Amino acid sequence: MKKYMMGLDLGTTAVKAVLFSTEGEYVDKETEHYPLHTPDVHTAEQDPDEILGKAMRAVKTLVERNSCGNSIEFISCSSAMHSLILLDRSGSRLTECITWADRRSEDVAEAWNTEKGVSIYRRTGTPIHPMSPFIKLLYFKEANPGMYSRIGKIVGIKEYVLHHFTGLYEVDKSVASSMGMMNLETSQWDEEVLDILELSPEQLPDIVDTTRVYPSLNRAYDHLGVAEETKIVIGASDGVLANLGVNAIEEGDIAITIGTSGAIRTVIDAPRTDAKMRIFCYHLTNDHYVIGGPVNNGGVVLRWVRDELCQEEVGEAATKGKDPYEVMTQAAKDIQPGSNGLIFHPYLAGERAPLWNAKAVGSFYGMTLSHSRSHMIRAAMEGVVYNLYSVYLALREQMSSVKSIKASGGFARSEMWKQLMSDVFGEQLTVPKSYESSAFGACLLGLYAIGEMDDLSAVSNFVGESDAYTPDEKVYMKYQEIMSVYIEIGRALEPFYDRMDDIR
Repeated sequence: MKKYMMGLDLGTTAVKAVLFSTEGEYVDKETEHYPLHTPDVHTAEQDPDEILGKAMRAVKTLVERNSCGNSIEFISCSSAMHSLILLDRSGSRLTECITWADRRSEDVAEAWNTEKGVSIYRRTGTPIHPMSPFIKLLYFKEANPGMYSRIGKIVGIKEYVLHHFTGLYEVDKSVASSMGMMNLETSQWDEEVLDILELSPEQLPDIVDTTRVYPSLNRAYDHLGVAEETKIVIGASDGVLANLGVNAIEEGDIAITIGTSGAIRTVIDAPRTDAKMRIFCYHLTNDHYVIGGPVNNGGVVLRWVRDELCQEEVGEAATKGKDPYEVMTQAAKDIQPGSNGLIFHPYLAGERAPLWNAKAVGSFYGMTLSHSRSHMIRAAMEGVVYNLYSVYLALREQMSSVKSIKASGGFARSEMWKQLMSDVFGEQLTVPKSYESSAFGACLLGLYAIGEMDDLSAVSNFVGESDAYTPDEKVYMKYQEIMSVYIEIGRALEPFYDRMDDIR
């Protein structure tokens, strides 16, 4: 009987259940979308019970469609980082799922961006920023002490879902290390952080290895359509698993992901942080740590351009039966590299790396009467890549050399965007033909967890064929000139972010 493995990826906008054979061959996937509730500019929440229900439905639909309920070896889990759900002592919810994009704690983050805050960053690997559950908890401690005093358990979305699968509250070291609360050296909750928050370890999930295997499903199999003996692997966060999924785990390998947001990461063998707090450091396994920088502004920028600037292109796409993004990127492709001097700083949702400033805002610079909507589309795409490149410069300081750059995410469906990234970085870019890097990475970690893979270096045997993109040297040199202007303008604008936030 053919055996399968499933990656369950709990993302910011959707859950994906992705089915692979145990040899690594992609079979099928099921996606369930859910909304991000943003009633004001600072709040970004989701309904965790809706996510739980859609996760279970995605698994069941995928299983039924492929008639494989009795042949799934394991389900391994991936999730977005930095989510926070507060439960009372009876296990009832005190809050919705507060996502990484929630900005209510930005004033708290600004107040803690001090020597003491940097000291916490160096121990935990999570920069001081509103995305951090540590900072979010400080906010609720000050803003809603009545609710805060009722906290019985603090979890994220993966822990919430897995509690319904396993009956336990446990958090893997990868997700725990993204909370700003786990000491990277001890892999335990940091004592000083707990003292600051006035919390006990019992109010947090138990920290376990990313290879933790649950031998049964605590009756959840009744609702998933799988066999009772189907294993659950706790897995890790989507970012570190994406490195596994594109086989970027050796020294000098860099992985870049652009979905709604984006990130650039590399794997090292021991915890390391940055003196300027520009990058994170998160756990993958006891021998693998991932350093890099996340950006808020990836595909969400192009979505904004589509919705606010490109109704003509959307109409054309509907008439011709095309994807609107296909029409938009064709318009951008007709514009010369550099967008005729138009530069876009893509901070439409604040920014994490490299600024770590939730109050940052987007801007076009250099606009003239000669610029068209097509220039704006290309400048927006270039701005997203410029921003990632500026994070890459900080990451390079932590690396002796760059051996390869491997990319994944929704942007990888665009030939123009992939070539643009290669031209800006001045490096060959390889893109695996399987786009579901986090779910695949979760499955590869699952094979390692159940003993079917002796060492993570063996992931190279599973990652399939890749496409390669080589930079145009002339275009790269032009982008290097533009990058210096992009960075200098960005620095000049930073003092105005606070002032504009006050004006709004």
